[in-house]
Parts: sequence; C-alpha cells; structure tokens
Amino acid sequence: MRFVSKVVLVTGAAQGIGKATALKFASEGAKLVLCDVRSESLNEIEEELKSANADFLSYAVNVVDRTQIQDMVTDVVSKWGKIDVLINNAGITADNQLLKMPEEDFDKVIAVNLKGVYNCTQIVAPVMVQNGSGVILNASSLVGIYGNFGQTNYAATKWGVIGMTKTWAKELGKKGIRVVAVAPGFVGTPMVQKMPGKVIEMMKAKSPLNRLGTPEDIANAYAFLASDDASFITGTVLSVDGAVVL
Repeated sequence: MRFVSKVVLVTGAAQGIGKATALKFASEGAKLVLCDVRSESLNEIEEELKSANADFLSYAVNVVDRTQIQDMVTDVVSKWGKIDVLINNAGITADNQLLKMPEEDFDKVIAVNLKGVYNCTQIVAPVMVQNGSGVILNASSLVGIYGNFGQTNYAATKWGVIGMTKTWAKELGKKGIRVVAVAPGFVGTPMVQKMPGKVIEMMKAKSPLNRLGTPEDIANAYAFLASDDASFITGTVLSVDGAVVL
C-alpha cells in the first residue's frame, strides 16, 4: 500500500491505460482524482471504484480547456488539500500521412496531447510547490522517440512531451518535484484490440517477448515511478515496450 493518503490525479482515466492506472493506484490506497472528457465512460470506472470502496473524485474535464482544469484543481484542493501525483495520460490520435493530413487533425492532436499536458501541469504544479513535493508523470510513446508512418502529429506531441519532461525536471527539482515520462510500445488497449488480427500479430512479432503490452504493464510502471522506490529518478524516459526496437 504505497499510496495511502496520497492524492493522485489521472487524466484520460476512463478507459485503457488511464483506467488501469487509476485502478492500480486505488489498489494501493490512493485517493483518486479521475479526469476524462467522456462522462459516460467515467461512470463505468466509478462503479468499479465504489465496489472496491476506493476514495475518489470524478470530473468530466477536457484538458484543452484551462478553465475546466482550474475549476477541478480548485475543488480537489478545497476537499483534500493537495495533489501528490499528476499522471498526464489523456491523448488522442488522428492518423494520416503527411501529404494527406488535414491541418485541423494536426491541430487537434497538438491541442490535447501537448497543450493539454502543459495546461494540466502548469495548473497543478503550484499546488505541489506549495506542499514542497510531488511527482508528475507524462505519457510519451515509442512513436515519440522513433517516429511512425502516418503519425506526424502524434509523434510530434510525444517527442514534445519528452522535451517538457526534461525541462520541468530541471525547473521543479529544487522544489521537491520529480518529473518522468513513460514511453509505451504496442499496448493491447480496447482501440488496438479492434484492429485486424493480422496487424495485432505483426505488432506481437516485433517484440522479443512475442506479445502486446497490457494497460496494467504501463500502470505498474507509473506506480513504481510515483513511489518512494523511484525517489532518485527524474528527468528521464522509461520505455515500456517489450524491446520492440532491438
């Protein structure tokens, strides 16, 4: 129970990696702040957390909207007094080749995956500074390190997240705040599981472990990095990818 009395905010908490992450932290005693733009999906994880007798607050918030984020953070602090861990997990895709990508698809992915991380961190970080401690975990991707066909916008955001992670680690370290990025590889989220079987098998074959990652694999990495076991880890990128690039 590494997170008893800790307040953990997870964006994109309603599905996939975000949901697995929220459930992992709940299992270790955390007070959860669930943030997702999809209110219907939030209802599902809320029921699971109620069944587990977990302590949580839930907000239908779009990370692009700074007013919504500020209102959420103000409410959390008024009720629980602090935020110990921020997990910037929310993200979207709108894939296309460079020569075919509409400008609006580039802009909307940048808005959520990059500006959204900036928005949440800039609003939550002062709470951590005031408390003298905190951990900020940012969702990057294997794609952000190596690029990927048809993902100009997504790759740009995930590389940008790495740059922000390293910058914030330098700026916030003296204030007691650690900042780390996690770069998942091919993970069997509900979205991926809907892909053709041939594509999924190709993804598996790229890893020496011959399997996709699970949302729980990424959640476990987040839990380790947020814990005191990782107290000397900051400003780096942890690849959780099954060694697909070897």
